[in-house]
Amino acid sequence: MTALITRDELTAAMETGAVTVVDTLGGQYYAQQHLPGALALAPADVDSQASTVLPDRDAAIVTYCSNPACPNSGQVADRLTSLGYTNVRKYREGIQDWVEAGLPTETA
Repeated sequence: MTALITRDELTAAMETGAVTVVDTLGGQYYAQQHLPGALALAPADVDSQASTVLPDRDAAIVTYCSNPACPNSGQVADRLTSLGYTNVRKYREGIQDWVEAGLPTETA
């Protein structure tokens, strides 16, 4: 099971540049809105794109998707861990929680 990160912890890590944020929804969802600076990496693309999108396997990485019911963030986090990434956490509440808290998002 992937370790979790809270919204406050994620916000603090993002402010210091101490984390790489990964949007696991991809496609049109990523284009419509994503967390500031987030990279897109959908579950189907992890094996083929992870080493390019996330070259540092020891970097702090946080995955997220839409909300706790969405399985994508857990699937991507688990796959990254199995590929040798050592510091992967999941923002379980996802972009829905982020937006409801009034935090900024970006569009592609």
